[in-house]
Amino acid sequence: MNMATRTAEPAAYAISTWPDNKDLMDRLGTLLKQPPKGISKANMPKVLDYFEQKCQTSKALATRASEVIPGGVQHNLAFNYPFAIAATKVDGAHMWDADGNQYIDFLQAGGPTLLGSNYLPVREKAHEILDACGPVTGLLHEYEIKLAEIIRQHMPGIEMFRMLGSGTEACMGAIRLARAYTGKKWVIKVGGDYHGWSDQMVYGMRVPGTGRREATGIPKGVTGYTQEVFPNELGTLRRKLMLNRIRGGTAAVIVEPLGPESGTRPVTPEYNREVRKLCDEFGALLIFDEVVTGFRVGMGGAQGYFNVNPDITVFGKCLTGGYLMAGGIGGRKEVMMALVGGIGTSSKRAFVGGTLSANPLSCVAGYYAIEEMARTNAPILAGRAGDRLARGLKEIMNRRSLPYVVYNMGSIVHLQTSAVLLMSMRNPIKLMREANARKHLMEEMGAAYLSQGLLTLAGSRIYTSMADTDEVIDDALNRFDTVFGMV
Repeated sequence: MNMATRTAEPAAYAISTWPDNKDLMDRLGTLLKQPPKGISKANMPKVLDYFEQKCQTSKALATRASEVIPGGVQHNLAFNYPFAIAATKVDGAHMWDADGNQYIDFLQAGGPTLLGSNYLPVREKAHEILDACGPVTGLLHEYEIKLAEIIRQHMPGIEMFRMLGSGTEACMGAIRLARAYTGKKWVIKVGGDYHGWSDQMVYGMRVPGTGRREATGIPKGVTGYTQEVFPNELGTLRRKLMLNRIRGGTAAVIVEPLGPESGTRPVTPEYNREVRKLCDEFGALLIFDEVVTGFRVGMGGAQGYFNVNPDITVFGKCLTGGYLMAGGIGGRKEVMMALVGGIGTSSKRAFVGGTLSANPLSCVAGYYAIEEMARTNAPILAGRAGDRLARGLKEIMNRRSLPYVVYNMGSIVHLQTSAVLLMSMRNPIKLMREANARKHLMEEMGAAYLSQGLLTLAGSRIYTSMADTDEVIDDALNRFDTVFGMV
């Protein structure tokens, strides 16, 4: 089932050292057992005062938004405590809000801007294509082909590629493709993985074991063939595959190759390789969700780093360096031919569409973003920045005797202060009793970071980019030190 491997040397990947899974999970478990420890009651008013004194324009915009937008926030990544901050400018490693405040941007739009925000060489190419033919034509454009070719050049598990509009669309299409190709129905995901918000994937989201907990508005039948297994539990996966074989078989196993939520619950080094073996044994397709890890882990993605070729790869925002309509499906030719487009059909066609899919703007941005990532060695530079940041954060925490846990997979840095993302239905009483308090602690930490000019993803995840020089990282560490002094 596997294709010939076309992986690069290990030095071509941003992850310098894989975390010791047992030691890391022990430390995270210890953090989860302790009472939450956040910004002190004496210091929290000082944090909130920053927003009242320095962010009045953002506050006014947030108030207006709440009148016309449900909840006042449209982006799941948006940090809205005590209210949403409105951005007006981004450049490289920094972002400026509507009040002119500058932040070190470790959100990086959720990860796609590996080159740094608003990267000039790609922006110039985007302007050229807009001037030449506009953002969309509905016809074939040369850059659709060039984008597919450059993806195939770098990603070892891909022979053909089909562009779509988002990571959610790509996950939805990949599952449909797997079912069409195999003729089987069951799909197994890892509990806690995020594979977009399509009906069948709103299952076991973020917290393993929760099943349909967030599936409000989704009929039970839609998730009737979706299953979850706890992270790293290969024995459970094997048992589900065996049971499904009796009931018609498993179409696919879909994983985030670093572990749920970009490695918030990291996999063991051998996990993906063992999942590949199980899929081969039971005739299931292996789907890698590389929405975040594609190119960020290295030009060959997580599949290249682990030397494991999936049958199907899902891409999202990583494809275009932050430009719109970024998503797609890649894989083996035999499988991908079931995604044949156009008006014609075939006996195994898995229908996907999208008027704006593969538009010239997205394809040009994608091609030049990937070309620039390779030319500049962006994954490695961003990974070194992540290493420097993680080392510095560990030093600060040790010096201040804080119980927090920090670790990184290259340019993906996890900073756990409340451990709310490590809770599961294995201990439902603790989940019900402590989840809200731990979530609020994470919100307060995120607000404290913002007050010191640090923009993170939900106060617990940091994405570094090529723009994060040593000077930027050292500046950030000084700011983190100030925040941790408020605990």
